[in-house]
Amino acid sequence: MAKKSTLFVCQTCGAAQPKWLGRCPACQSWDTMVEEPMAPAAKGRPAAPVHKTPLTQALDRPDQRRPTGIPELDRVLGGGLVAGMVVLVGGEPGIGKSTLMLQTAQALGADGGRVLYVAAEESARQVGLRAHRLGLAGEGVDLLADTALEPILQAMAADPHDAVVVDSIQALKSEELSSAPGSVGQVRQCAAELAAAAKKAGCALFLVGHVTKEGALAGPRVLEHMVDTVLYFESEPSMRLRLLRAVKNRFGATDEVGVFEMGEAGLTGVVNPSALFLAHRPISAPGSAVCAAMSGTRPLLVEVQALVSPSGLAMPRRQALGVDQGRLQMLAAVLAIHAGLDLGGHDVFVNVTGGVRLSEPAADLAVTAAIASSLANRPLPAKTVCFGEVGLTGELRAVGRSAARMAEALRQGFDQVLTAPGKTTAPAGLEVLKAGRLDQALGLLW
Repeated sequence: MAKKSTLFVCQTCGAAQPKWLGRCPACQSWDTMVEEPMAPAAKGRPAAPVHKTPLTQALDRPDQRRPTGIPELDRVLGGGLVAGMVVLVGGEPGIGKSTLMLQTAQALGADGGRVLYVAAEESARQVGLRAHRLGLAGEGVDLLADTALEPILQAMAADPHDAVVVDSIQALKSEELSSAPGSVGQVRQCAAELAAAAKKAGCALFLVGHVTKEGALAGPRVLEHMVDTVLYFESEPSMRLRLLRAVKNRFGATDEVGVFEMGEAGLTGVVNPSALFLAHRPISAPGSAVCAAMSGTRPLLVEVQALVSPSGLAMPRRQALGVDQGRLQMLAAVLAIHAGLDLGGHDVFVNVTGGVRLSEPAADLAVTAAIASSLANRPLPAKTVCFGEVGLTGELRAVGRSAARMAEALRQGFDQVLTAPGKTTAPAGLEVLKAGRLDQALGLLW
């Protein structure tokens, strides 16, 4: 009888058992036993020599990036692909993960690179039909339709590739484990083996991952720690936009957002996202304000909408989409104390259109202006953009990158900006209104 080569290890305390148990006997945790391969016993062989690299030698190597051929993806990645980079791409079913990966593989192949596309969920014929529908020639792309990990590792070791795409990591299965594909042990084992092979070969690796009903990536949490970059695909149901966010990036910033539009030819990058976000903005409607926000290095103009309605509840509601809920509570209190707005008997709802999330404090002034406009039932000036941080004492504070925000406002046809006092010089053709306090800013708007 063959000796069992796997153990079931508790992910909480590390206790190992020869078989699966619903409850760990050591820490009493439920459903934490995961199958893992048993480490081979040492046979007394001499240890391999350790090769150390001086830090000065590592600093001499420049950060050489390879463009993917898709500018919006390069923006989120931090400028392109780095040799040995492991990228995890997650998103809801049907949002366009496979389409983006196939287009990326084609763009790299058309630029003279060589890409290995592993189709673990589809047959080669199905991938070919999608490529034909998208109008892709398939130049420089090798297709491997397999769910076993070992043939993929052999293909990566046999031929050099600039990038490898695995769609998806939850469909792979390693022969070292007997558990089903998609289990915690299988996902972690396959991801670790693929990441090690990619770093050894010096090729970029894309792993497509499923998400749970809560919106998190399926599989062990350690999967996000094993990769270099984690990208999330999001969509706005009312629009054809797809937003690609980086929530982790060892080779770039995590506040960049790539904007795509889904069409018959697949995903295309949006060159002017501000115009797209403001395309359906109502003119002269109370409760609508335009905010100049920064998404990484890119200025974006987005619409902030607010609705203030009488409440029959003892504790009026404060609901926010695209803005932090706690910050909305704070801004409502500042409006009541320092601007004299009676919000105690009103529900306040705030929404950022287009599915954009505003996490920087520069959106405070636009949020408060939209709330005040809705409460007074008076529209804000149609060609005015607001940005600035609101303090708890009612003061307005300047924010960074004001010049880039003003330039974007002027480019989109706005002629007036309301912000906090600062040293930024306004571009020609743009009137700048500056106020030191929130009540003064609201007075300038009307």
